[in-house]
Amino acid sequence: MNRDASFPRYSELLNRTDAPPGSSWGIFGTADELGTLNFLTPEHRKQAAGLVASGNTHSLDLPLDAFPKPLISHRGSLEHNVFGLNEFHRDDRIDNLFPQATSQIDGLRHFGNPDYGFYNDADASKLIAGDPTLGIQRFAEHGIAGRGVLLDVARYLQHTGEPLDFSQPRAIPVNVLDATAEYQGVSLMSGDILMVRFGWVGHRLEQQHLNALDDGAPLVSVGLEPSHATAEWLWDHQVALAAADNVALEAWPASGSKLTVQAEIDGKLAASSHTGMLHRILIPLLGLAIGELWYLDELAQACHDDKRYDCMVVANPLRLPGGVGSPSNAMAIR
Repeated sequence: MNRDASFPRYSELLNRTDAPPGSSWGIFGTADELGTLNFLTPEHRKQAAGLVASGNTHSLDLPLDAFPKPLISHRGSLEHNVFGLNEFHRDDRIDNLFPQATSQIDGLRHFGNPDYGFYNDADASKLIAGDPTLGIQRFAEHGIAGRGVLLDVARYLQHTGEPLDFSQPRAIPVNVLDATAEYQGVSLMSGDILMVRFGWVGHRLEQQHLNALDDGAPLVSVGLEPSHATAEWLWDHQVALAAADNVALEAWPASGSKLTVQAEIDGKLAASSHTGMLHRILIPLLGLAIGELWYLDELAQACHDDKRYDCMVVANPLRLPGGVGSPSNAMAIR
C-alpha cells in the first residue's frame, strides 16, 4: 500500500478530542468541502494519464431509465419528452429526474451523522437548494480524474468456490478485498478511485429482463461490510472515491451491522442514534466520495482478458449548486 504518511491513520482519528472521534474534520482545512477527493492531486492525475495504452473506453454508467420501477421508492422514474418547434427541429425535456436513481455519485450533504451532523461541521440549515454548501458542484469544480482500480470481488469469489447469492445481503469484509487485490496482482495507492464489482447490477438487469423480480420483495444487495474495519481500510488506503455496482456500496439492508457508536447522554456513555449504516460514517465523518450503481461488467471483462486492473477513470458530476448527488457520467480509459 502506497500512502501519504502526512495524514493520520484511522486509529488516530478514533482517538481525536478536537473533533468527532473517527472523523477527518479539519484534516483538509476547516472550510473544506471536498473530503477524500483532496487525495486526488494533479500529480495523481498526471500519473493516471500514463496508464492509457490502447485508448479504449468503457462507459461506467447505466442508462438513465435502467430501472423502470425505482430501486428506492421515493426516487421516481424520469419522464423524457422530445419536441420540435418546427418540422426540422428537435429539443427535449426531462421531468422527474432523480440524480441518484441510477449510476451516481453521492455528494457530502447526502448523509449526516446522527450524533455529530454533516461533514466538517457544516451548517445543516444551509443544506438547501441553491446554497452551495457541501453541494455536488464542489466535486465538479475540483474534477474527478485519476487512477482507477477495479477489484472484481464477484469473479474472485467464483474462483474460490464461494459465489455470491444475490438473494442475500452478504456483507463482504476487507480481507476479501485484500485477497481479491492479491489474486489480481494489483495494489492501491493514495488518491485512487476504487471500483468494486459484486455483479449485483448485472444480475438485477438480467432478472428484470426475464421478468423474474418479485415486486413485493424488499430490496436486498450484497456489499461492503458495515464496520469500522471497512471505514479503516478505505481511509488508510486513502481512497479518493469508492464506487461499486450495487445500490449502496455497503450491504443492504444494514441489519447485523458491526458498527458500534456511543454518545455521551446525561454524562454517561450510551448507545447513540446511529442507524448502523456505513454511510453515516463514510460520508459525514470521513468525507468519502461514494459511487453507487456503476456499470462495471464490461470493464471487468476487459481487465480479466489482459490481466490489467488499473486504468484512468474520469467522472463528471453535474455542476448543480447545492446538489445532493449526481449521475456519475463516468468513463474508464485503458
